[in-house]
Amino acid sequence: MLFNVSYNDKKITKKIDDAVGKPIPIKERFAMGGIGSPKLHITEASIDIYNLLILDSSTNTCNVELRPNGIIVRFRARLETYGLIIPYYKLNVYKGDLGIYSIYMDHYFIKVRSDTKAIQRFFRKLMDHRADNLPTNLEDI
Repeated sequence: MLFNVSYNDKKITKKIDDAVGKPIPIKERFAMGGIGSPKLHITEASIDIYNLLILDSSTNTCNVELRPNGIIVRFRARLETYGLIIPYYKLNVYKGDLGIYSIYMDHYFIKVRSDTKAIQRFFRKLMDHRADNLPTNLEDI
């Protein structure tokens, strides 16, 4: 789901909380070593996201926030902030060519450059958190 999260809208906040859970409490954030990613430079995006990114001439960056049941990928276009809400059961992350991570959900995708150790550590943390919180499959029982 792609939402404009620039303004405090209770309907959108409820949809986000239902999809990926409420924000992680501050005590758990410290225990996890933070829940936000460093600044990620976007190299490629799906057509819906790309159409928003080309509205201004600034550098295309985003960040990722961990939630209990998913992630939120936030990016800016003009003066608006957009969030791509991805539950863990729809999240696919691929490590591609030479330090490029691809984040996929349905028909949306964002490819980001992974040129620092901090970004690589964050994606490892994301995958570990996803593995811990992903609902069990019927085949696993």
